Amino acid sequence: MTQRRVAIIADKPGWHGHCLSQAFATHDIDSCFIALSDCALDLSSSPPRIVLPYFGSALPDGVLVRGVAGGSFEQVTFRLDILHALRECGVPVYNDARAIERTVDKSMTSFLMQRAGISTPPTWVCENREQALHIMQAAFARGEELVLKPLFGSQGNGLIRLQELEDLPNFSGVFYLQTYIPTTLPDAVATEDDDQLYYDWRVFVIGGLSHAIMLRCNQHWVTNRAQGAQCKAAVLDPELAALAEAATRIVGADYAGVDIIRDHAGKLHVLEVNGIPAWQGLQSVCTQDLAQCIVDDFVQRKLVKRARDALSLS
Repeated sequence: MTQRRVAIIADKPGWHGHCLSQAFATHDIDSCFIALSDCALDLSSSPPRIVLPYFGSALPDGVLVRGVAGGSFEQVTFRLDILHALRECGVPVYNDARAIERTVDKSMTSFLMQRAGISTPPTWVCENREQALHIMQAAFARGEELVLKPLFGSQGNGLIRLQELEDLPNFSGVFYLQTYIPTTLPDAVATEDDDQLYYDWRVFVIGGLSHAIMLRCNQHWVTNRAQGAQCKAAVLDPELAALAEAATRIVGADYAGVDIIRDHAGKLHVLEVNGIPAWQGLQSVCTQDLAQCIVDDFVQRKLVKRARDALSLS
């Protein structure tokens, strides 16, 4: 039997790529790392051909997306085109381009959450500065604050807390404005000398099921690990698990990191759904091997299913 070969999409494999490669090896699957910028489409013949490094004229048995590098609008569009094309050619892609498009764009994530009735902070998106100022005025009149987020941002970069009209920067672009949800560190976690007052949860969903959770705590109101937040072990209760699973299902992701916050009234809200989530911080506070969980699900639901479908057609 020919050894199965998969491509891990990652410009810089790093810790995550190494863990995934080791996990694939437990299934006797050969894996290699590919940057989408090194791929091409040969559209000069029929059928058209997807050109991937290391695979020659063949295609991989499956593709696991660990990262999509940024670039110009054209570059990012083409890189997602490669993932779309792979899926059209019958190659299982985990997460596929559709899920990535829905999660990398915060406005679409919020739209899908609201449309599905999943609780998420009230959000407004516009290009016109006067519209943005009007939204801010109305929020301030209600006694609320807003957070301005980059539409395609990640790791907590570029977030601005808006408490007065003068806080809105003067730029040309999209204003993604989300109601700020104040929090208080749970008594079960806080200690007398704990000055980390801000928190949220990251729930890791794989194959439709919540596998792990952590509490992210910080002295600053931005609670991303990349912004200095501390990762703490937490209990994955049914309410958090169900909300994270519903949010992941709505965006169509195979695996996702769902950020959830609880307001002072006790209600949970989905802040973001990350379609290319990191899990190094989460791994440090949970016992499950998350890379192995991802790969096990990928193999069972994607590769095994593909093999069964091929047998049924033969």
